[in-house]
Amino acid sequence: MNKIWIIIKREYLTRVKKRSFLIMTILGPVLMAAMFIVPAWLSQVEDNEVKIIAVIDSSKIFTGALPETGYIKFQYLTNVKISDIENNFGTNKYYALLFIPPSVLSSPIVSLSSNKQPSLAVRMHIANSLKRDIESLKLLKSNIDPKVLKSIETNVNVSVTKLNDDGTREQKSADLQMILGIVGGMLIYFFIFMYGSQVMRGVIEEKISRIVEVIISSVKPFQLMMGKIVGIAFVGITQFFLWIVFTFTIVTIAQSIFFANTPSYKEIKSQSIMSENKDNKVINQKQFNEISYNEVDAVFDSIKSIDFTVVIASFIFFFLGGYLLYSSMFAAIGSAVDNEADTQQFMMPITIPLILSIVLIGNVTSNPEGSIAFWFSIIPFTSPVVMMMRIPFGVPWNEVILSVTLLIGSFILMTWLAGKIYRTGILMYGKKVNYRELYKWIKYRNY
Repeated sequence: MNKIWIIIKREYLTRVKKRSFLIMTILGPVLMAAMFIVPAWLSQVEDNEVKIIAVIDSSKIFTGALPETGYIKFQYLTNVKISDIENNFGTNKYYALLFIPPSVLSSPIVSLSSNKQPSLAVRMHIANSLKRDIESLKLLKSNIDPKVLKSIETNVNVSVTKLNDDGTREQKSADLQMILGIVGGMLIYFFIFMYGSQVMRGVIEEKISRIVEVIISSVKPFQLMMGKIVGIAFVGITQFFLWIVFTFTIVTIAQSIFFANTPSYKEIKSQSIMSENKDNKVINQKQFNEISYNEVDAVFDSIKSIDFTVVIASFIFFFLGGYLLYSSMFAAIGSAVDNEADTQQFMMPITIPLILSIVLIGNVTSNPEGSIAFWFSIIPFTSPVVMMMRIPFGVPWNEVILSVTLLIGSFILMTWLAGKIYRTGILMYGKKVNYRELYKWIKYRNY
């Protein structure tokens, strides 16, 4: 056991001190934080630019009727040719030209031209504004008051409540659970591949450099394999923990610097209600209460209802279980070949279950209690990813225990088989290995 610990310490310290580890530990959180910060920042920067849109309304219906925002303004033109505007976008003040044809009521198609790609916000604002006005005109033409239809518009929110065996009730958010399941499953898939391949490459490098011949003289092949696998596992846990801490720190700092003055969702929604009710001097206080509870507090209640202790503990266990299962196979492959190019024939059977578990993301997250989700969360080769997708939705303990038991048993069995391949293949050079040869190595009884 002492020799295994020495190997674990060597693998851990060697990889943690590498420049590549330090770069990825810093670069990883920066990239992950950028995924959240950059789109929001770019959106904020773009929204701060006032866009003046020239409007040529040949229908004479919408002149002066299109609603403006703080960053989208309309200027209505008459007796102007379309070509005069389109040919001078580089010199005039207009962001785009909106042409409304005379037949817009019967054929609701308008033209928006610009020397740049109009943003989605601009296109959606124009489309929604025209849609609303055209519908109102058609209703009036049919002697139907648009205010009547407006008054009966109703949004139905489905509140999900889980009834526990002890009689307690929990508010659940299916969307939040789905996001957690997808992110958790994808991370486990990513980490298993990344650190499992490190084990394989490490074995191949030691085999090619003949360093392994010296190491084997002091420790048993199985001890060397287990030390390498566990050592790299500790590297993965260390890097994952640092990524979480650094990402959270970067996002928090960026939020305080770049988005300190960004209005909250409640403020935006309140402004929207004020705009919709601009003819009323007093806004019903009940509307603001509904904003506060239904839109914001419900989200936080859903977040609080998720047991993050269970989610994090499950992630760590299924990551370790899946990594140990697959890394033992990666180590066996690395010991059986002389270079990384020869690993392709053995990699395909190993990677298919992992790829299949990712393909099933949609099915599992949309129906976490279904038979497909159940069986693939029990099968050890897919359970690390699929079970992690199901955990945020709540999985019965008997299913979790069954999945855990089979995963541990499969890891022990696979480690034993991989060890028999490893002890023979690690000292085998210059021979092309096939599956029949691997089977012979497994059957060997003597060392």
